[in-house]
Amino acid sequence: MSRPTIPLTNKKVTKSSATAVKKISLIAYIGFFAVGFVLSSAVFMMLQTQVSLSSQLVTLLSIMVGAYIAVLKFIKHQRRTLSVSEMNRLTLGSVTAVWLLTAVYLLGLWVLLFDAISREVLLEMTAQQPLPLLSALILMLVMTAVSARLGIWVFNRLLAPK
Repeated sequence: MSRPTIPLTNKKVTKSSATAVKKISLIAYIGFFAVGFVLSSAVFMMLQTQVSLSSQLVTLLSIMVGAYIAVLKFIKHQRRTLSVSEMNRLTLGSVTAVWLLTAVYLLGLWVLLFDAISREVLLEMTAQQPLPLLSALILMLVMTAVSARLGIWVFNRLLAPK
C-alpha cells in the first residue's frame, strides 16, 4: 500500500486574499482632484482680494477641497473606501498634477505677463541667491505632499460608507 501524496498547491484562504481588491485606475480621481484644486484656487484667489490670506493657506485649503472631491467621487463610484496603496497612488498623482498645473501657470505668467526687463531681473535674482528659492520650492513640495496625503486620509475616514 502506497502513502497518499500531499497536494503541493494547497492554498490557505486568508482574509486579505479573500477580499483582494482589483487594481483600479485612479486617473479619473486625479482629474477630480485637479479640477477641485483649480476651482477652489480661483475662488480663494478672488477671496484674497477682499480678505488677507497667506498663499500657503490658500494652497492648503485648495488641496483639501481637491482631496475632498476626489475621495467623495471615489466612494460614490466604487462604494468602498480607498486602500492604503490607492491612497498613496492618489496622493502621488495629485501632487504631480498640482505641480504640473503650477508650472503651466508660472510659464503663462512668464510668457504673457512679464516683459524682458522683469525676466532679466528674475533670472539675475535667481543666479545671485538660488538657495532661498530652492528651499522655498522644497518646502512647498513637502507641504503639498503632506497636506494631500493627510486630506485624502481624513476624508477617506470621514466619508467611509457604514
